[in-house]
Amino acid sequence: MRIDAHQHFWLYNAQEYGWISDSMSVLRRDFRPADLRKEIAAVGIDGVISVQARQTLDETGWLLDWAANFDFIKGVVGWVPLISETVRRDLDRFGDRPKFKAVRHVLQDEADDNYMLREDFNRGIRTLKNTGLRYDILIYERHLPQTIQFVDMHPQQVFILDHVAKPRIRDNALTPWKSNLRELAKRRNVFCKISGMVTEADHRTWTPQQLRPFLDAALEAFGSRRLMFGSDWPVCLLASSYRRWHQIVNEFAAQLTPDEQDRLFGGTATEAYGLDD
Repeated sequence: MRIDAHQHFWLYNAQEYGWISDSMSVLRRDFRPADLRKEIAAVGIDGVISVQARQTLDETGWLLDWAANFDFIKGVVGWVPLISETVRRDLDRFGDRPKFKAVRHVLQDEADDNYMLREDFNRGIRTLKNTGLRYDILIYERHLPQTIQFVDMHPQQVFILDHVAKPRIRDNALTPWKSNLRELAKRRNVFCKISGMVTEADHRTWTPQQLRPFLDAALEAFGSRRLMFGSDWPVCLLASSYRRWHQIVNEFAAQLTPDEQDRLFGGTATEAYGLDD
């Protein structure tokens, strides 16, 4: 099964999606499962992981509703208020939803770069241990040192790093991202998504050649067994079509063995998110 491990849906309005700025007009419309089904069919993707785009329990609920109605949505990364005293109750609200696979908090937008080290946040992460839920890490590269500390607090928790930690591709800045990524990857409970890269480059002038050193560094750090393909659709549309991004990752994967390619395009996501559970 070929999996896109990272995409979003939304019913757009300016109040609830304030992060979609005036310069992102292509995103200012609804993106529904029927829209994505056309994109994945064109490139041979069988299933997707839907990831939260708002920090509300209501959104987690309707993503799970869509997942229940569309078989190609194989899992959902939702949001719950991890710092809340009610986090256990909030998790239980979705406990009977088999496609609820992981939780994410938008750490990259927190004013405090050390937010992930807060005791109340880590208390919330500890509640995931007995639920089987994974945790998606959404950060910028400057957060990698704190992320290493954070992951070390939870050696039994499965973590999935989104967008290779958003390196500064538009500046061609491999340092210190590359060395910090390699250090994080020493933690075997961390997986990594090859996603969200074109939007970290200049949206108009990026080239596949510019992306290649960052792709190579991710492969060197995590190896083929802990990397997974993700489109970040529809956010990727700011800089690339779905088909174009899929093509770039396919071309990058040509150096891998058939078994390694199967991991990148499905096997890793299936393992990391427990899609066979």
